[in-house]
Amino acid sequence: MSANKHHVTIKGVKDGLVFLLDDTCEFSDVLAELKHKLEKTHQQILTGPIIHVHVKLGSRAVTEEQKEQVRSIISCRGNLLVQSVETQDPSLERTEPDPGNVKLVRGMVRSGQTLSHEGNILFLGDVNPGGTILSSGSIYIMGSLRGMAHAGVDGDEKAVIAASHMRPTQLRIAGIISRPPDEWDLSDSFDTYMEFAYVKDGKMEIDKIHHLYKFGLFGRT
Repeated sequence: MSANKHHVTIKGVKDGLVFLLDDTCEFSDVLAELKHKLEKTHQQILTGPIIHVHVKLGSRAVTEEQKEQVRSIISCRGNLLVQSVETQDPSLERTEPDPGNVKLVRGMVRSGQTLSHEGNILFLGDVNPGGTILSSGSIYIMGSLRGMAHAGVDGDEKAVIAASHMRPTQLRIAGIISRPPDEWDLSDSFDTYMEFAYVKDGKMEIDKIHHLYKFGLFGRT
């Protein structure tokens, strides 16, 4: 690693952080500096609420495996959530999220916070009242959903929203908005089944999680 040139530059922006990765050096040098900064010199960004991260690769041509290496290094650092890994090379097609792929995120979404993700997300934690979770794919919450959840934000009506404890202020799938919570027939008993929401004939429906197999693991096929 050059003493005069940084291969990784971290900048704060309005909605989180941007990681600028040098496209003129060896990829291994970029990964080494990325690990060093997150482990040694930038620990202060690894505490507190969830921070959204956008990664810019410059004009470097990379494989999906190399992109995943970058995501893995950043995502394992607690509260950092990778939103995008982008290249400026116009010859490289931007791949759509794989419907069979799911991103695991741990934490808590507090009032006033928004957690957004591209693709399917499995969230281990609670979404508190006033908190929001957004995804272009399906949302699976292993915890209480007491805030707002919006799946299929890009228009995918096949997306679903599931939660261990379904008490949201509002649900949205694509452009479909749920009925008010007080109109739902949801039990308050502790032995209630995990529930999920889906769109049928243009309307939001709620069902028990054991019926999710009809839709495919991550939305309908």
